[in-house]
Amino acid sequence: MAESNFVDYVKIHCKSGHGGAGSAHLRREKFIPKGGPDGGDGGRGGHVILEGSRHKWTLLHLKYQKHIKAGHGGPGGGQLKSGADGEDVILEVPLGTVVRDAETGNFLFEITAHGEQKILMKGGRGGLGNDHFKSSTFQTPRFAQPGEEGEEGWKIFELKVLADVGLVGFPSAGKSTLLSVVSAAKPKIADYPFTTLTPNLGIVSHRQENSFVMADIPGIIEGAHEGKGLGLRFLRHIERNPALLFLVPADSDNHLKEYKILLNELEKYNPELLDKQRFLAISKADLLDDELMSEISDELKGIPHLFFSSVTGLNVTKLKDKIWEILNN
Repeated sequence: MAESNFVDYVKIHCKSGHGGAGSAHLRREKFIPKGGPDGGDGGRGGHVILEGSRHKWTLLHLKYQKHIKAGHGGPGGGQLKSGADGEDVILEVPLGTVVRDAETGNFLFEITAHGEQKILMKGGRGGLGNDHFKSSTFQTPRFAQPGEEGEEGWKIFELKVLADVGLVGFPSAGKSTLLSVVSAAKPKIADYPFTTLTPNLGIVSHRQENSFVMADIPGIIEGAHEGKGLGLRFLRHIERNPALLFLVPADSDNHLKEYKILLNELEKYNPELLDKQRFLAISKADLLDDELMSEISDELKGIPHLFFSSVTGLNVTKLKDKIWEILNN
């Protein structure tokens, strides 16, 4: 997905349709001058509906649709004719879309399955025709109900990437390179911070017919939970990953400190992220000899870890085995 076309946040004003008014019609025919009430009900106002689509990867198609309006219900007619329902508006969104109320920030719902539909704004009910109000003592009601007004308000759509494992690390830790090696994804790769500005997904094949989805997400920096760097835009996406693979490069000045900073940023943003399955991998291991690996292992004593190199392929298969083990634990 092109970086310029990846949109994971939009704010939209949505308005459902008003219900149609009920009819106060009185039956009038040539030989029946006083036939009584025969007004039909008004139609329902149109809903604003969200539908999950596996064919959508971003919210780009909604970025410039700032106002969404559903159709109004039609009025009822004589001879007990009901008004037409207002036209629904169905907005397709990618899987992993979370909807919040813009005014209160309250969570409303999330879309996680292809074809799943949820009503965002319910259309107003149509008014009842005068036929509903007749009785033995009140045979000619000359009134009917007006239709209910629809709902309106600003809503926030946030996309949280759905993947089995998310890559967590500082910029230039080797996340994009790893994804390009183990999958067919082609993320932008360069030796400078924030090469990756948007999430990239890759399907990783493992041991014949097995596979899992890996997400390369923009690099984290110290203070990300406060919005520094790509901050909250990054952290939002790893909430949906059941497993996290931490990457610390071999040429780091302090591997343990870097790992703890990453853990701290996740905890400050959302403590529940630390409940996820996680594993530490030391990337760019082609820069190390056996003695340096041993020194780093001593530094990381008690923390399960693995050395690998995307360049030479060192332990890449072992790393996939470990991820598969974690996902199926």
